[in-house]
Amino acid sequence: MRIPFRLLAAVCILGMVALSFKTLHRNLDIVRVEGGLISGSLQGDVHIFKGIPFAAPPLRDLRWKAPQPVQPWQGTRACLSFGPSPMQAKPVPFSMWSEEFLIPKEPISEDCLYLNVWTAAKSAKEKRPVLVWIYGGGFVSGGSAVPIYDGTAMAKKGIVFVSINYRVGIFGFFAHPELTRESGKNASGNYALMDQLAALHWVQKNIAAFGGDPGNVTIAGQSAGSFAVNCLVASPLGKDLFRQAIGESGASFSNPFPALDKAEQRGLAVGQSLNAPTLADLRKVPAGELMKKSQQAGSGPIVDGYVLPDAIKNIFSAGRENHVALLTGWNENEGLMFGPSKKADAFKKDVMDKYGNDAAAFLSFYPAASDSEATVSQLNLSRDQIFGTQNYTWANMQSDHGCHVYLYRFAHRVPGTGIYANYGAFHTGEVPYAYDNLQFVNRPWTAVDHQLADIMSSYWANFAGTGNPNGKGLPEWPAYHIQDKKIMWLSDQPMSETLPDAAALDLLLQKMNNK
Repeated sequence: MRIPFRLLAAVCILGMVALSFKTLHRNLDIVRVEGGLISGSLQGDVHIFKGIPFAAPPLRDLRWKAPQPVQPWQGTRACLSFGPSPMQAKPVPFSMWSEEFLIPKEPISEDCLYLNVWTAAKSAKEKRPVLVWIYGGGFVSGGSAVPIYDGTAMAKKGIVFVSINYRVGIFGFFAHPELTRESGKNASGNYALMDQLAALHWVQKNIAAFGGDPGNVTIAGQSAGSFAVNCLVASPLGKDLFRQAIGESGASFSNPFPALDKAEQRGLAVGQSLNAPTLADLRKVPAGELMKKSQQAGSGPIVDGYVLPDAIKNIFSAGRENHVALLTGWNENEGLMFGPSKKADAFKKDVMDKYGNDAAAFLSFYPAASDSEATVSQLNLSRDQIFGTQNYTWANMQSDHGCHVYLYRFAHRVPGTGIYANYGAFHTGEVPYAYDNLQFVNRPWTAVDHQLADIMSSYWANFAGTGNPNGKGLPEWPAYHIQDKKIMWLSDQPMSETLPDAAALDLLLQKMNNK
């Protein structure tokens, strides 16, 4: 039987197209994910996909609902730029945070449920470790498009790096009796955490197409992102979605989140103040008007009985958290004061009133022989109350439960000029080092800075791969145990040592827990 030439040519062309598509797909130029086909960009050996939808836009009737399935698209979606940052105030540099630590000025929108992937895998057949980054911002700001969250360097170290968006402020944390009834879970309020969980489910279903291993996922976050990681480790809904957790400066053990009934009352009050008594009315309120009510509504996780069935401390105390490897710590100079410091005499009087018989011990940890010394002590006290005691407790509890734990203190003075010159190892200062992103920050970096960034990012990458930060050529980082309290001191010359202020943290915790 003779096959007509035209038919033979057509078959050959179709075969070449199919072969070409398979080759593209295998080489990650085009990837199929939930929703359809996507393409990205190539930077050296790293494939970059930005603005991948992982859920439907949470608009109109989907405002304050659990994230819904992504809406499919036709053809190949070009994922070349970040999706909009979540609804929040316009970013303005302040205090120690220059613009590299903030989201772009635009776009900002309620339509924000997008994620980004960086991978240096050559094909979908590889099974590289996955790290999912959750940003900070006090649960009222932030987004994955912040320059210091770039994933290129980590991809070069063998990690499939994923950064995600989640709703913040009143859009991410808003409880209301009607929302509770509507949910089918008898709960409302934790939409930001549900966004994060939805992104983790997306990773489970889709990351293999990028050469990632869905069975080896690490969640990581800083500040509010670390609080979120703490919540996900505590939540029964996080079960089997990740194997390791990294928490940089944030956890909630001494200051429990509000209960659902209190959060619902706040929601009702917000509705009344907006002349929007029903949920239907509230969903029609312009986003800008709602944002003005964020403080009244409260911004942050809620003990809703569903995502968080109990207070974080109670969940961990009962051993009901997800038992995963943990890398956590805090920074040397991240104390935050929102007003003038007290003079030495006033500070010592406060200490005597609050600590009584323990005042002398307290003042040995936080001395106040002069006004300037009292100011430093108040900053250190703020650091330890907000961050130190919380991440220390987290490390103690998970270590006590038999998990592999690695504790650090970031003490390197981040260089700066002008108004940024004297903040030291400030809050968020470790992030560009941990993910080897100094190039995105306009600071007078030295060889020491670049060396520390290489060491820290290698620790973080190794931990994401194996649950152990150690590797060839790196200073040995001993596991943390309650008995010996060994930590890694991350400074000009990283080294392990015994946690120097454990006694101070223990005293603070004793007082905080006996309120």
